[in-house]
Amino acid sequence: MPENTTITWYGHATWGIQTPGGVHVVVDPWIGGNPASPPSAEGLAGDVVLVTHGHGDHIADAAAVAERGGATVIAQYEIAGWLGEQGVQDAIGMNTGGSVEVRGLKVTMTQAFHSSSLPDGGYGGDPVGYVLELESGQRIYIAGDTGVFGDMALIRELYAPVLAILPIGDLYTMGPYQAAHAVRLLGVQHVLGSHWGTFDALTGTPDQLEAELAALGLGEVAVHRLVPGDAL
Repeated sequence: MPENTTITWYGHATWGIQTPGGVHVVVDPWIGGNPASPPSAEGLAGDVVLVTHGHGDHIADAAAVAERGGATVIAQYEIAGWLGEQGVQDAIGMNTGGSVEVRGLKVTMTQAFHSSSLPDGGYGGDPVGYVLELESGQRIYIAGDTGVFGDMALIRELYAPVLAILPIGDLYTMGPYQAAHAVRLLGVQHVLGSHWGTFDALTGTPDQLEAELAALGLGEVAVHRLVPGDAL
């Protein structure tokens, strides 16, 4: 597990990561209108905001969260430009494969297989995931919205993450079956499920992921169960 690190689930695909150095990273802020958002998400602020793609359920509150904390926002190039138009003062636009150092952290943008468009209908670039390297040198893989892909094995080879945040809800992303194979490719021993439980259509659950892992002989992998507002 990442040492001296607290990871909070704010419902759907919104996460807060408090790093060993005290940096608060917020991933895909969606608070207003999110039926799974807990009261603790009100007034959420961060030092760094990571945006995986332009869909409203991942970007709707990015500008507000960034403004409250004076955050640096990291996003795909086109999305960073759009966020600048929404008033974000410090946005780093990058692209798949690139890395950037911010506030003592190293952030690498990885590929994801999904779609992306901005809330106003504009072009949202490509969807992405992130490898977040903490001050300790340990790494967390944040997959974003994606299906499983074979190059997750390369993420393991290149970055050796100790924990993965994977979508498991199915329908719009991979479900538990594909997520279990993602765990196998990544070689992680700790997993957090994302993008599940928000709506009835998102049928995947951590219990199902655990069962699929057992079927692959990976029953020793820890699937950490959180409810919105809980922290690991």
